[in-house]
Amino acid sequence: MELQGSIKKIKDTETFASGFQKREFILLTQEQYPQPVSIEVMGSKIDILDPFKEGDNVNVGINIQGREWVSPQGETKYFNSIVAWKIQKLP
Repeated sequence: MELQGSIKKIKDTETFASGFQKREFILLTQEQYPQPVSIEVMGSKIDILDPFKEGDNVNVGINIQGREWVSPQGETKYFNSIVAWKIQKLP
């Protein structure tokens, strides 16, 4: 799946105790009603954001990932993440 838009915000890299890293950016879609979409880059792909800056128009290859979590009280919750695997600059 792909999304197109302009990079509105690039956040700093987060590093967790396990050594896992992720970085988040906000993509403002280009449609009648633009949407600010939060997208993550994780692990070995974290450097794909380095050549880009806020305001760049890009095409982003994404995967949608879901996960289940059970609270200590036994309540099941579901979470979704949008994860980028490639980013290409548009003219």
